[in-house]
Amino acid sequence: MNAAELTLPERASKPRSRGLTLLIDNGVPLHHFQDVVESFDGFIDFVKFGWGTSVITKHLTDKIRCLEEHDIGWFFGGTLFEKYVYQGKLAEYRRYLRQHGGRYVEISNGTIDLSNAEKAQYIREFSSEFTVFSEVGFKDGEKSIHLSPARWIEYIQEDLAAGAFKVITEARESGTSGICRSNGEVRYGLIEEIADSGIDLDKVVFEAPNKTLQTYFIRLFGTNVNLGNVAFDDAVALETLRLGLRSDTLLQFS
Repeated sequence: MNAAELTLPERASKPRSRGLTLLIDNGVPLHHFQDVVESFDGFIDFVKFGWGTSVITKHLTDKIRCLEEHDIGWFFGGTLFEKYVYQGKLAEYRRYLRQHGGRYVEISNGTIDLSNAEKAQYIREFSSEFTVFSEVGFKDGEKSIHLSPARWIEYIQEDLAAGAFKVITEARESGTSGICRSNGEVRYGLIEEIADSGIDLDKVVFEAPNKTLQTYFIRLFGTNVNLGNVAFDDAVALETLRLGLRSDTLLQFS
């Protein structure tokens, strides 16, 4: 029983492999970053340095040190990986990761012309040294909406077979692509087909950058669903959703 003597859903404890919360740092100032991590580290499993922000972040080393002191994993955004691939500089990317002591890497093909089979080969190669988060789905909304559920399932399975630790389903930080329509509506049929495919959902991270998406996935899959692209200031708000301490999920858990 918790201190408030309420009956709450059982939450996986850290270090955990399910119920992960992945925050996105899109350029948070250093002291604010440190305050959030130090205050709410129990609710945060990973931080992604979004896109290529790590390249121009002034206090990147300080941020990484803060995360490691609080046992929070971190990785650079998949768009940065794609930039290195596009310029033919994968050896340089490996050096960049090693330089910062990276243990995790995100591998995606959301922007550049890279087939999923080619992406899977990169997953195999990087898995020998790093723990790989892969991502399925495109940044371009028009391109993504035409990716059929069967293809989504095929690509998720292919990435997992190649050695991905978790597969992230694209929604962008705006929640307007990938598993969402351009108006922000969830592609409900797609999510249902992924859920019914037999894929281990503990291996999937659903990007959910807003309360509407977070609530939807918690209601559908329960407290310990993996959620990503969570805004840096939303760690506590999301945890209350997970525990039924917010009106949106209060009646979900008795």
